[in-house]
Amino acid sequence: MRKNLPITLLSVGHACVDVYQGAVAALVPFFVAERAYSYAAVSGVVLAASVLSSVAQPLFGVLTDRRAVPWLLPVSTLLAGLGIALSGVSDSYAVTLAAVALSGVGVAAYHPESARVARAAAGGSHTAMGWFSLGGNLGFALAPLTVAAVVAVGGLRLTPLLLLPAVAGAALCLPVLRAQRPLPAAAGTAGPAAAGRDDTASFVRLSLAVVCRSVAFVGLGAFVSLYAAERMDGSRAAGTAALFLLYLGGAAGSVLGGALAGRWGRIRVSRWSYLLTAGSIAGLLLAPGPALYPFVALTSAGLYVPFSLQVTLGQDYLPSRVGTASGITLGLTVSVGGLISPLIGALADHTSLRTALTPLILMPVLAWLLFRTLPEPALPSPSAVTEADGPAPSHPS
Repeated sequence: MRKNLPITLLSVGHACVDVYQGAVAALVPFFVAERAYSYAAVSGVVLAASVLSSVAQPLFGVLTDRRAVPWLLPVSTLLAGLGIALSGVSDSYAVTLAAVALSGVGVAAYHPESARVARAAAGGSHTAMGWFSLGGNLGFALAPLTVAAVVAVGGLRLTPLLLLPAVAGAALCLPVLRAQRPLPAAAGTAGPAAAGRDDTASFVRLSLAVVCRSVAFVGLGAFVSLYAAERMDGSRAAGTAALFLLYLGGAAGSVLGGALAGRWGRIRVSRWSYLLTAGSIAGLLLAPGPALYPFVALTSAGLYVPFSLQVTLGQDYLPSRVGTASGITLGLTVSVGGLISPLIGALADHTSLRTALTPLILMPVLAWLLFRTLPEPALPSPSAVTEADGPAPSHPS
């Protein structure tokens, strides 16, 4: 049990941080209701949370490749929470944008270093990395419930209470940091000579596939609550339920993805998952009334089955730059979806929300096509695995 404690703490801490990624979309209906934001305006809020994160996260990844910076875990967790806590305190649109952007920087700083530390704590196990990703998925799932519990009671003025998960997450980091101190400065990352040869071309194609996933996931995350409420006679609870399902399905998807990949391989599982997701997004947009909810759950599971698999694939394609690979697969390619949200919002303002969301069906199809070009990375030999990473796994899971 003690052996698994670091990855458990990191997983729970990951949940505390990703509450704030999910909180941006969860706040959208409240911005619309209290401040009469248009679709384009709320998509601008999503963009603000994403744009700095998109730029900053790979930079933090490069930093963690050069030196271990474990103190970033508690600091970035608090920044992520502080931004969301401040997002509702002012009616100024500019202040709101700045607050969610601050949260985005916190999220950007957290993920590359946490993935590096988690890789060391996982001892080379893709399954353990899957549990680390699961924590983030659960954080996403809890975001709409957490926001609703606070903001639905007292309005946006109560957003400072949303800082509490960040305080808890920062506290959970401290035992992990103490455990990391005896390790070499670059524990969990292999040097270029020991790690194996980078496959940059495959990594680029993988990143493009994850961008497609990001566009679909962030686009739905920003607008599915409004879409569900629109389909259910304006019920805000119906919208919260849809967003909760979109995030909750990720918990099942991550666990399922690791189990399926152990039998059929990460590439094949990801490929089929994306193909099935295209159909489930179409069902979500076309199903009448409450029938959309099963398709929301299927879409979530389909988008999350490849999630942790893509992180480990990226690390295996760039074994000499684990931090950079983590920063891109967990950060840049995830946040890029936010850059598309204003286009979706503008189109929805001029047509309808269903029309604006329909192009998202193509995103998993493009990801499927890209995955058809990817090879399953060769597993590292035991001599190529660092002492901190432990023995190489017998198969990817």
